[in-house]
Amino acid sequence: MGKKELVNRMKEKAGLVQALVSTVTGMGEVLGRAVDITLGQGGKTIVAPGLDPENLKRLEALCRTAGLTVLHPPFRSHLSAIHTALTPADWAIAETGTLVLDSGSEDLRIATMLSETHVAWVPASRIVPDAAALSARLVEKMKSGPGYLAFITGPSRTADIERVLAIGVHGPQEFHILMMEEI
Repeated sequence: MGKKELVNRMKEKAGLVQALVSTVTGMGEVLGRAVDITLGQGGKTIVAPGLDPENLKRLEALCRTAGLTVLHPPFRSHLSAIHTALTPADWAIAETGTLVLDSGSEDLRIATMLSETHVAWVPASRIVPDAAALSARLVEKMKSGPGYLAFITGPSRTADIERVLAIGVHGPQEFHILMMEEI
């Protein structure tokens, strides 16, 4: 399966589980989308674990202009204040519309589980057709000792005993996937 087919399948499958998927061309667009999404929802804060120092400075400048605050680790001290989490994803699984994140950092786990909105970006080259295509990489990852991998498919959802679906009860209410084209 070619890159274009993987991207299209990822968009289709992620959309089926209520993830909002779009394509971006670089980190500038990733940062701008995170700010726009936060503003559009009336949010006031963004956390960005895993963002390199140069892009963190760029995000802080965009947020200052927009009247938003970038919260800094440790996120445990900001548990109820996190609106948007902006995170990198290590891989995407096209078959299910799932993102895989190496979540060894407590701050990354807090960001992805306690934010109102999760915005994640993944390079298009890191989209694989199915979970089996990741097996060798996951085996290597497990050899390096204890870790924590998160497989995220859509926004948080649960259903009660009467099968009434509720979104965002145990995690973010919205999940945005930004597939980054390498240029």
